[in-house]
Amino acid sequence: MYERKTPVDLDCPLRLTMSLIDSKWKSCILDELRHRALRPSELHKLFPEATPRVLDMQLKELVEDGLVSKTIFPELPPRSEYAITPLGMTLVPIIDAMMAWGEKNKELFERKYGQKQ
Repeated sequence: MYERKTPVDLDCPLRLTMSLIDSKWKSCILDELRHRALRPSELHKLFPEATPRVLDMQLKELVEDGLVSKTIFPELPPRSEYAITPLGMTLVPIIDAMMAWGEKNKELFERKYGQKQ
């Protein structure tokens, strides 16, 4: 797992929150899991541009932080699925606000990254 070179500032609530969702895929994972539990292969299909290793690492971190739960079913072949926890659901309004802001300011991104393909 990734180890921070500098410690998290425990006196800054913004930095603490960002330390949980600051990676490229964590917010997207939480957004998808808000609707239903998903198997790892389903998450990999939803985010094909994310490498499996990165996605698996970020899922593991979300589980360790208590934002997502992982259930392993005792069957052959083994099957697992991820679900958002009540703590993770408390981040959904923040994700919704970020999505609304991005939608409202779409032209900024079109200028920065070029027109939509």
